[in-house]
Amino acid sequence: MNHNTYATLRVSIEDGIARVTLDNPPVNVLNVALMTDLRHLLTTLRDDDSVRVIVFESADPEFFIAHVDMSLIDTPDAFDKFAADLPEGVNVFQALGELLRHQPQVTIVKLAGTARGGGAEFVAAADMTFAAIGRAGIGQIEALMGIVPGGGGTQYLVSRVGRNRALEAVLGADLYDAETAERYGWVNRALPADELDGFVDRLARNIAALPEGVIAAAKRAIVPENLAEGLVREHDAWAGQFVRPAAERLIRGGLAGGAQTHDGERDLEGLLRGLSG
Repeated sequence: MNHNTYATLRVSIEDGIARVTLDNPPVNVLNVALMTDLRHLLTTLRDDDSVRVIVFESADPEFFIAHVDMSLIDTPDAFDKFAADLPEGVNVFQALGELLRHQPQVTIVKLAGTARGGGAEFVAAADMTFAAIGRAGIGQIEALMGIVPGGGGTQYLVSRVGRNRALEAVLGADLYDAETAERYGWVNRALPADELDGFVDRLARNIAALPEGVIAAAKRAIVPENLAEGLVREHDAWAGQFVRPAAERLIRGGLAGGAQTHDGERDLEGLLRGLSG
């Protein structure tokens, strides 16, 4: 099977482990190209019994997935091509999270940079995440754009950290460091940056080497929570805010101020807060 045809991903498979490197410059925004490649890869791997573990990392040491492409404000129909095969009751962004959440392989995120918005939702949808101390950051930035998470983030957060901390993350809209994310339960573990690669590699190899049927049995026994009703509520809340004038003003202002560039993304929270003043 040829996995070398992706525009935004680099994929290698060895010893039952698919290693997926996200490479969508300049900051790995979740745009149509990246969404297309991730959906195709996950769908293809679902039926590949030789792959037992999927490890995701980024080619950019500063950014895992920055967030959903803010320039989609000008092309609201860009994702229409996905609408034909969406599962009932989810939007295109939620569908990606649910595809990942129900993947038969064990999915692991190696978080060495930042993941905001749709990036944070992707992280929370994976089975496990390990974050580099001093380098990783995770946050739901959407409130600073006048909206709320709309790709599963509200539901995944409650499942991981509880309602009170989910509200803190969504409404506080701060970037959480690796240690705080670990303490809250948002990621599995925070590790020294120079130990992250070795730890994840050892874990992935140990899982991939388990006897036949063990992974499938564990995933049958430890099932993802059914979030169907919550995802509908989330979509309605997101869509209701997205059409308000404040959302367009803040998103356009963010882009004009440097969002989706390396410099602007380093303190995206500060950039967007400055637009609300």
